[in-house]
This record gives sequence, C-alpha cells and structure tokens, in this order.
Amino acid sequence: MTFDDFLEGWAAAATTTAGLFWTAFWAFCLGYLISGMIQVFVTRERMRRTMGEAGPKSVGLGTFFGFLSSSCSFAALSTTRALFAKGAGLIPALAFLLASTNLVVELGVVIAVFLAWQFVVGEYLGGLLLIGFMWILVKLTLPQSLEDEARERAQTDAAEDEPEDLPDWRERLMSKDGWRKVARAYVGEWRMVWKDVAIGFTVAGAIAAFVPRAFFETLFVGSGQQDPHLGQVVLQTLVGPVAAFFTFIGSMGNVPLAAVLYGNGVSFAGIMAFLFSDLVVFPVLRIQAKYYGWKMALYILGVFLAVLVAASLALHYGFELTGLLPSGEGVKQVSERSYFAVDATLFLNGAGLLLSGGFFAWALATRDDPGEGGGPTLGERVLFWLSLLAFAWLAGGLGVAAYRGGALHG
Repeated sequence: MTFDDFLEGWAAAATTTAGLFWTAFWAFCLGYLISGMIQVFVTRERMRRTMGEAGPKSVGLGTFFGFLSSSCSFAALSTTRALFAKGAGLIPALAFLLASTNLVVELGVVIAVFLAWQFVVGEYLGGLLLIGFMWILVKLTLPQSLEDEARERAQTDAAEDEPEDLPDWRERLMSKDGWRKVARAYVGEWRMVWKDVAIGFTVAGAIAAFVPRAFFETLFVGSGQQDPHLGQVVLQTLVGPVAAFFTFIGSMGNVPLAAVLYGNGVSFAGIMAFLFSDLVVFPVLRIQAKYYGWKMALYILGVFLAVLVAASLALHYGFELTGLLPSGEGVKQVSERSYFAVDATLFLNGAGLLLSGGFFAWALATRDDPGEGGGPTLGERVLFWLSLLAFAWLAGGLGVAAYRGGALHG
C-alpha cells in the first residue's frame, strides 16, 4: 500500500464513520428518550403487573413495545435495562430488546433495496423466532439467583430510586420536575455509552475501508457453491456472528456488506446470522456487563448466539422446503452509499440535535451534585483515551477527505 492509498483509505474510513453515525443519530436520540421516559414515568409496580412474569401476555407486550420503539442496538440496550430495573421479567425484557433491533421497519426497507424480498420476510419472521427460541432457552436454563443479582445491579445503576409517595404517571408526565428527570436520565444514557459508540463506529469505518472484501468471503466455508451441504450451511451460520464482530456497525450498516457476501455465494442462513448478530459483538457485551454484571452479560451472549444460529438454520431450511430460498443471481452490486442528503434523516437528526441540546443544557443547569462518587476504573480510563484517539482519527480523515476533494476540483 502506497502512502497515497493510505490517505485515500483514511478519508474513506472517516467519511464512512461520520456517515454511519449520521444515519443512526436520530435513532440514538429516540431510544434514549424512550429509556428516560420509562425510567421516570413507569413505576416498578406497574411494570411488575404488565411484564413481571414470563407469560404470553408479558412476552407479547415486550415484543409489541419493542416493535414500536425500534432503534439501534445501543439505544435498545438502555431501554431494556430500564424495563428490567423497573421489575419486568428477563424474558419479556429480552423480547423487547430483540424486537426493537430486529422487527425494524427501516431495516426491512434497506434489506429490500440491497437484497431480495425473502430476506425481508426472513428478518421479520426470524425476529419472532429469536424471541420464541430465547423464551424457551431462558426458561430452561436461567438460575433465579443470577436474575436477582442482575436486577439488583440494574436497579443500583438506574436513574433514581422511587419514593413511596410517587405521584401517578399522568401527574408526573405533566410536571416540569418529571421532564427534568427525563432530561437527566437522557444525558446519563449518553454518558454511559459515548466512548463505546465513538470507538465502535470508528473501527467499523476503518475496517470497511482497509479490510478487503475477500477476507470476509473466505470466512464462509463453501460460499459460491450452488447447493452447499448441511455442514457448510451450519459453518457459515456459525461464522456469521464472527464476521459481524469484525464489521460492527449495527444491522443497518451491515446490510450492504451482506449483499456483497450474498452476491459471492454465502448461503441464506449465513446472511441471516450475519444480520441477526448486532447484539453479540463486544461493544454490546461490554454495555450489558456494565448494566447487569459480567455473569449475566455472558449468559445473555450465549443465549443470543444459540438462538440466532437456530433461527437462521430454521429459516434457511424452511424456505428451502417451501421453494422460497432465494437465488444469488441478479443480486445488486453494492456501490458507495450516499449518507448526507436533504432527506428524512436530515430532519430527524435536526430534531434529535434540538432535543439533545435542550436536555443537556437543562440537566447541566439543574444538576444537584456536580461530582460523581468514586473515580473512573482503569478500563474506563483506557476507553476514554481510545475514544479521544478515535475522534482524532476521524477529524484527520475528514480533513484529508476535504483536502483531496478540494484538490480534485481546484
């Protein structure tokens, strides 16, 4: 690689990072707003009554509310933690998490553009299969002591404890104090994950620019074969989460790469596993550990890995049995995406910026205690400096992109 090639890659990496974050920013804002409202307006007793037991009604409600609040992985994680801390059972809370990251309307639209209609059906049907398989697996394997320990950890980190004379949610919803608390919870969610977001998106842009596509294609054993046998399909399904780990930009950003993989012969099961894997990557694992502790985080990781492989294989052979398994012929080639335009994302992000600016200013002006108990851990300090390096990399790459663009037009 020449120095000029490196500069070109650096510019592309930074532009991709900025574009991906621009695409997802409004979803962060929406997810954290919902999370803050749940923390402030929903009482633990009400949550226990509606989602406290792993029955059909509570799981159905978790799935339905997750669909309504569909958002990116980071925002969905915070909302799920809020539900669990308020007394929702783990199974309904995880149903909410899976629904809010897989039963996503905008994701289906992007999949339809880059892939085929079978993948759209697979995304939504697979989301329901993920929830069903998760329900069964957690019911059979979850120790009660682990759930209790994780809930205690989540409640300790929740926005505020509820006083016994907590007013009715309608009264708090109409009060200035209630929305002040929402603003503080909203700011707290951003403070919780900004370092992970900065590092994760930056690494994703760098990988997209510098790692050749052939590297990912060779990960999938048997790709390119017209009719891969069962062992190859299973291996590709297992590799799907690995590839998603290396390209972590969430399901929305992974769809174009999924189209590249599919165009090179990766099986339907391998592609679906790749798309389902946005909740089994390290940044998500680390946030789960921060919320619930490492034992519960690793347990959830194991559950999600198992159910995404099972759901992907079930979809693959179910579609094959019914003659609906898509062919890789005629798949659209992925070109460079256009991230910045006068479109719905621009207006949604404008609303997100106004909301964030107002909430941050309000929370800063009304905070009760400017200090925080205890100092940052070694891990937090390392992440802080890595995030600063990420911002420096991003700023430098955008500068190179601007210079090269000006030089080309000068």
